[in-house]
Amino acid sequence: MAANDKERNRRRRRSSSLMYQEPPESLEQQSDQATMPNLNAQWVNAKGAWMIHIILIALLKILYDILPGVSQETSWTLTNATYMAGSYLMFHYVRGVPFEFNAGAYDNLNMWEQIDNGDQYTPAKKFLLAVPICLFLVSTHYTHYDITYFMVNFLATVAVVVPKLPALHRMRFAFFNYEPEPVS
Repeated sequence: MAANDKERNRRRRRSSSLMYQEPPESLEQQSDQATMPNLNAQWVNAKGAWMIHIILIALLKILYDILPGVSQETSWTLTNATYMAGSYLMFHYVRGVPFEFNAGAYDNLNMWEQIDNGDQYTPAKKFLLAVPICLFLVSTHYTHYDITYFMVNFLATVAVVVPKLPALHRMRFAFFNYEPEPVS
């Protein structure tokens, strides 16, 4: 098979071109990743990094509480939705690194896939999976299980928790992230 055909077949798409599996790293990318620690994802295991999530949630709750005319139910739902949107954007939407230190070795990976070198069920990943679930449960409780608030909170939580599951590791959905065209 010619090199051009291999490149074309490398990214097979499924489900009417909406979903595709990110291919494994090449030998060059693996060696580039091994040269230095990944500064983009290393902070997740740093001292105090987990506490910042709790602080952000508390600050969001305070922010929405001081807005006039916002009920407690709406405040909790806005806190949940804002945290989930920020979490999705930070961990699952943006790919690559904001600075160049490994010759583009992480350009095809989002932050979630970079954390702990892609290993699943590490303490950091367990914590980052537990925070949205706990926030959903707290939000649901303080919205008094109202079906409208529940659905908003549930959909926001599902949108963040599902991409964290190991079954979706390195999966891409075209309606959220575009697939870069292979270089010819």
